[in-house]
Amino acid sequence: MFDDNHLISRLARHASTAPDAPFARRADGQPDVSYGALFGGAQRMAAALVAAGLSPGDRVAVQVEKSLQALELYLGTVMAGGVFLPLNTGYTADEVAYFLTDATPSVVVCDPSRADDIAPLAGAAHLFTLDADGQGTLARALPAPGTPFAAAPRGADDLAAILYTSGTTGRSKGAMLSHANLASNSETLVDYWRFTPDDVLIHALPIFHTHGLFVATNVALLSGASVVFLPRFDADAVLDAMPSATALMGVPTFYTRLLDNPRLTRDRAANMRLFISGSAPMLRDTHEKWQARTGHTVLERYGMTETNMNTSNPYEGERRAGTVGFPLPGVELRIVDADGTPVDRGEIGVIEVRGPNVFQGYWQMPGKTAEELRPDGWFITGDQATEDADGYITIVGRAKDMVITGGFNVYPKEIESMIDDIEGIAESAVIGVPHPDFGEAVIAVIVAENRAMTEAEVMAEIGSRLARFKQPKTYIFVPELPRNTMGKVQKKALRETYQNLFS
Repeated sequence: MFDDNHLISRLARHASTAPDAPFARRADGQPDVSYGALFGGAQRMAAALVAAGLSPGDRVAVQVEKSLQALELYLGTVMAGGVFLPLNTGYTADEVAYFLTDATPSVVVCDPSRADDIAPLAGAAHLFTLDADGQGTLARALPAPGTPFAAAPRGADDLAAILYTSGTTGRSKGAMLSHANLASNSETLVDYWRFTPDDVLIHALPIFHTHGLFVATNVALLSGASVVFLPRFDADAVLDAMPSATALMGVPTFYTRLLDNPRLTRDRAANMRLFISGSAPMLRDTHEKWQARTGHTVLERYGMTETNMNTSNPYEGERRAGTVGFPLPGVELRIVDADGTPVDRGEIGVIEVRGPNVFQGYWQMPGKTAEELRPDGWFITGDQATEDADGYITIVGRAKDMVITGGFNVYPKEIESMIDDIEGIAESAVIGVPHPDFGEAVIAVIVAENRAMTEAEVMAEIGSRLARFKQPKTYIFVPELPRNTMGKVQKKALRETYQNLFS
């Protein structure tokens, strides 16, 4: 029934061999959901989409709250031969309008509370609603339980999803991900991170992003693991689940908030075998505090929308704080200069990757695709990094974040690391802003634990350790740094806020 659909045939393997095995262990007191029930629901979703006019290759744009029905919608879309287009639930109607105009979906699914705003934007697309409880017009359009659906034939190179980048450097780009891109990467992660049907994964990530949807969900499905399916991150809910779980995938914010909770103890984490962090760099301080508090060393990895996962610290062996480990099996990685020539170990360059995980290009942007995806398959990530003598990769920032001041290149990560190590400082972001003499001036935006901390104290700590051209021209103390939903600091927002600082 699923054999001719490249991705679904793999994700549904355990639904066929162990249909009664639990997939979702509900934290809200509701009954567990089995693999068989999950894929039965996906078949009903697929049938409803086809009845609404979906043809293979059509896009299904989805902006709904996290729910098991939303997962069934993802699986049902791919099962029907469609291309799944998840949208951040925080996007405004104006932002959604761009995605719908660009992707031209044939089906749009939104929360009932957004229907009046989204309906005028959907155009000729069929509009469904679906809420966090799985109710709405889509639920009412589903065929009877047990209705069979034969998955649409789709090959390895057919598109399974389009994920739009955050758009921090301009117009958002739709990264086209094939069935093979998603399947191959998740299969690699299952093996590398040792996932089995005995695992219980705490799933507290959103499912409109590659981390929660294509890493956490697909890895669980491919391995036959079960998940504690939480609607959102809640420290107490995660801690409640921890004694009977084995793994957690999260962003650094998860770990800092859990460390703030007195219920986090070594005993509570005793059953866990793996804590994974990604989507943003973890501070060394967080890494060390977590190890001291729980006895576990967080495994950091590196990925992005266009490639899913590229590197990982080892499952066995040293998980080195501040690094993202080594290239995953099957993924080639090189660090190059502006001309594409590999740099020496220890030198800063831009990461390029090649492998079955690398996307197919940007939707309706052949020019941008040609700029960032070389003809021989190497993808120019834009992330700057170094490789140490042991082969560990350390991300030092985005190429666009590099500051050129007075003709000198300044890498913000170097300065941020020094500031973050100062006692009493929670975190920092170093950016460049326009300056009449230097072109750009380096400034540091700081969140201090001690509200009385001064600029002079910070300067005293780092002044002797940094070349003068690297030293921030000013230090700005703020209550918190702006972040996106995945916990990444939004430096574009900071640059906009302080762009007239020296004018």
